[in-house]
Amino acid sequence: MIAGFCSLAAAELVSALVRPEAGPVTAVGGAVIDRSPTALKEFAVRHLGTGDKPALELGIVVLLAVFAMAVGVLALHHRRTGSAAVLLFGAIGAAAAVGRPEGSAPDALPSVVGAAVGAGVLFALTGRLTTAPPRPPASGSESGSGSGSGEAYRAFDRRGFVITSAVATAVSAGAGLLGRRLTSSVQAGATASRHDLVLPVPDSPAPAVPAGAGLNIRGLSPFFTPVKDFYRVDTALVVPRLDAAGWRLRIHGEGVARPLTVGLHDLLRREIIERDITLACVSNEVGGPYIGNARWLGVRLADLLREAGVRPPSAGGPADQLVARSVDGMTIGTPVEAVMDGRDAMLALGMNGEPLPFEHGFPVRMVVPGLYGYVSACKWIEDIELTTFDAYDAYWVRRSWAQQAPVKTESRIDTPRSLASPRPGTVPVAGVAWAQHRGISRVEVRVDGGKWHPARLAAADNRDTWRQWVWEWPATSGRHTLEVRATDGTGATQTGRRAGTVPDGATGWHSVEVDVS
Repeated sequence: MIAGFCSLAAAELVSALVRPEAGPVTAVGGAVIDRSPTALKEFAVRHLGTGDKPALELGIVVLLAVFAMAVGVLALHHRRTGSAAVLLFGAIGAAAAVGRPEGSAPDALPSVVGAAVGAGVLFALTGRLTTAPPRPPASGSESGSGSGSGEAYRAFDRRGFVITSAVATAVSAGAGLLGRRLTSSVQAGATASRHDLVLPVPDSPAPAVPAGAGLNIRGLSPFFTPVKDFYRVDTALVVPRLDAAGWRLRIHGEGVARPLTVGLHDLLRREIIERDITLACVSNEVGGPYIGNARWLGVRLADLLREAGVRPPSAGGPADQLVARSVDGMTIGTPVEAVMDGRDAMLALGMNGEPLPFEHGFPVRMVVPGLYGYVSACKWIEDIELTTFDAYDAYWVRRSWAQQAPVKTESRIDTPRSLASPRPGTVPVAGVAWAQHRGISRVEVRVDGGKWHPARLAAADNRDTWRQWVWEWPATSGRHTLEVRATDGTGATQTGRRAGTVPDGATGWHSVEVDVS
């Protein structure tokens, strides 16, 4: 266990010099995420939310502790073999780090150095636990009696073991603390760059939210989702913290006549737009929480693409897919046509009046209304390549998800909650409905499979945001099931057929069961 601690501490120090994502726990965790079955990822998102990443890291540490104890027992009897096992485990960490989508050769260093330190400490400590040669017989003793020549005994160098352990632990703790400080100093620069970023006044501000767009009903989601409550679903075990001054975005690929490389200040000099847009995750089950509405500030992505000479397929362009790459190696494929068809697809710099939080992509992320996040909302973006859907499958497409995924018409009951116990009488049944880039035209509620009742819709902000609704239910005593469905701006009504999230989003009517008493 002591050798394992020393190994991780040394690796943390080296990863601070390379990059935090190259640490063995993070690298192995990322490799586990990459190779996990889609069903397991869905389970983690559904039941753990953003806690899936700490749970994974804790699991890795626990497994490392079990491995350390097993190797310790092995090393007591086979000293060199135990140390070799530590080196083998370090090789696994190195391979995981280099094999990540964003990995490179230097990423192997933390695992290699950590394993070498761990193997050395283990070899030194087990050297204090040795079996001495047979003790010579005492003068005048009889053969086979007492501590005869045939007996071996274990000489435990207690003092040497304690001193070696204490020194190794102290040095490793210092190395770990130094690594943390180095990482914190780098992150402090990124934090300062976010703090110093002053968002410009938009050249094209968002229209004022209509009066009545937010219904004042207890338990109903607010029209704008606070940043602290906005959902986060990604594969980053360590949230990238980028310094705004050093951020660059490259635009290149098929049909790009003039490749571009832009920095944050280049974007700030362009026309800035502000729009209200609802984002939804494809992992959101019927009635789930992975959806939020925010006011975004940024630059039209279509303008940058046209500046690079890109034409959509409808205008004869050769590329039909835009592949956005994140600094953490994530790839997200977006239809070029959707980005350039006039909708407010943007490179976002701000969210709800402040610079993007690190968890949501600071300094720049993509936002494309009408598409699920896994095909549109690349965070920590650094590269855009124009290609085709036939030529390249992005990260999630290689894991059983659809290449193209427009947001489906959905609705959710926020209040009353499932298993609530309202009193008989008038009970407000309220929630939200969404069909980004199509809008919501009608919401209906029914009780116990009866006829559908039209709900009262809140004022519509725009077709890219969700819409609140309420139905005044004359509740009677007993257990009841409430269901909701929505109709979008094209006249298509939400299907009641239940389907899971894979491959392109869940379907079905959200229902809650309540006990009126």
